[in-house]
This record gives sequence, C-alpha cells and structure tokens, in this order.
Amino acid sequence: MPLFEPLDDISRLTGRLALSVEYDGSAYCGWQRLKHAPSVQASLEAALAKVAATDVRVLCSGRTDTGVHATRQIVHFDAPVARTQKAWVFGTNANLPRDIAVRWVVPVVDDFHARFKALARRYRYVILNQPSRPVLERANATWCREPLDAERMHAAAQALVGEHDFSSFRAAGCQSKTPWRHLHFITVNRYGPLIVIDVQANAFLHHMIRNIAGALVAVGKGEQGADYMARLLALRDRSLANVTAPGCGLHFVDSLYDERFGLPREPLGPNLLAFLGEWTGERSLPDCPMVRFRRGQPIAELESSQAGRAAHEARQVPSSSQESGE
Repeated sequence: MPLFEPLDDISRLTGRLALSVEYDGSAYCGWQRLKHAPSVQASLEAALAKVAATDVRVLCSGRTDTGVHATRQIVHFDAPVARTQKAWVFGTNANLPRDIAVRWVVPVVDDFHARFKALARRYRYVILNQPSRPVLERANATWCREPLDAERMHAAAQALVGEHDFSSFRAAGCQSKTPWRHLHFITVNRYGPLIVIDVQANAFLHHMIRNIAGALVAVGKGEQGADYMARLLALRDRSLANVTAPGCGLHFVDSLYDERFGLPREPLGPNLLAFLGEWTGERSLPDCPMVRFRRGQPIAELESSQAGRAAHEARQVPSSSQESGE
C-alpha cells in the first residue's frame, strides 16, 4: 500500500470491515474495554458509533496492556450502515482523541477474524541506553542508564526461538489455557543509543515480551551469563525470573494474515525506527502447525503436535480471557 494512496469517497462500504489502528497507550489501561478506566477499545467504539449513528463493537488481533503502544493493531467489525472509506477513516479520526488514529479501512470477507485468522504477531521493545534521562522519547522508550551489550543480549535470546513452554515469562494472572507458544524469531540490535528487541510469535502470553526484555537487560548489564535465557526457559517458574520491563518501551507493530484477505502493507513502526525501512510481511513465516492451522488445515491433522493442541485450545477460548497480545 503506497503511503499516500487516496481514500475512496464514492463507494459505500458495509459488511465486515478491517481497519488498522495506531495509538499511544500512555493514558490507557490497555486495549480492552473496562468500566473503571479509559481504554483504546472504548474510545474507538465510541468514535465509530458517531460515524455509524449506532453502536459498533470491534474485535482486535491482540490485546495490549497498560501503557503499551501500537502502530498496526488490526481490528474488524461488522458495519451496521454503509459509509465510504473516506468517511470511516476521516470521520472516526475526527471523533478520536489525539493519541489514537485509524490508518486505513478495507472490506474483508465474512470469515475474516482479526484474532482467529492472525498467523503471527510482532512487537518491538525499544530501550534508550544513555546516561541521561530521555525527554522526547520518555513516553515511547524505556530508559536504561547502565551500558548494555546488545550482541550478548541477542546471543542469549536465541534460546527462546521455537516451540516452548514459556511459563517463566508469563504473568501470574495470565489467563491462557496453555503456556506453549511458537516464537518465530527474536533479534536484539543497537542503533546508536537505541537498543531494539524485535520479536515475532504465533501469540504471546500476558507480559511475556516485557518479562523477556527484563531478563535480557540483566544479561546486557553482565549480571547474568549468556545461558541465562535458556536456564529460565527450562525452569518454567516465573518467580525465579527478573522484573517485568516497563510498558512504555513496547510497541505492537504487526499482525500477519493470509494473503487472500488482501490487507494493506505499510512500514513497520514505531516511526522512531522508520530508518530501518522494513514493511509488514517482508519476513517469511515458518512452515509450522499453527500457521497451517490458521490457513485452514483441518484440526485433526494437527492433533499429534503440541502446537496443534495449543492452536485448538486457543480457538476455544473467548477473547476476553485469552491474552493473544501483550
């Protein structure tokens, strides 16, 4: 999708629609609608309702936690009225607070589901590694004043790639039925004062990436050895691991879907890392049971693998109790 592709202001869209949402999570309790605190979901639904002149309910690809940001949160909803693409985008943004924006809206087939059809989710955790506290980046990066060895962090992180029980990296209140996840890749790179942890998996447990980041910081400081991540993984005990890294450094940057849905491609965020030049979907997905399952392969063919069982369990859990985001 070109950066400046014009929005259609003639054809009216109805039926199932998918949209991409960007938000600064600093002022919100997270994605999910709650009665006692502001949420991104509630703000988006209220803005869509203004455009539709009736209630609208949305479903997302993965819930984010308090203070966590997103540049490509994929959402779907069944439009109760027909509006043009331009009206859905501009009208919704006109009724949203300045820290939330809809990037695009497209029609999708009726069986598209933002959560259940996602093949993978990708996050970037940004650390500003410098002696002085940040000013311009204070809300979208985690500050670490001690020097970090990014190469050492990257080497240690490779123990997490593949299908594993991530119990050592899940929050105590995580509601997922299974601690098994398939981590596709994780990289740690330094760009000047920025250290970026880039990680993709079929899904993530509650606080999983922030707990991984906290452990990797201990490795980067030299407090733990290069085998630390492998040892934590084997322990399967969260109480023996490090602190949870702050939410401000975490960015939900991509949700990947089968090409048949035709969702627009766009540069990966946050814009702080635009110089990397990568767009969504450029990295190939692993040929694994979860990906094949989400592409429509019958569940019976996957029963023999742990990932297949996890996929089946995830399919049965309501989105209100399954942490498919972070």
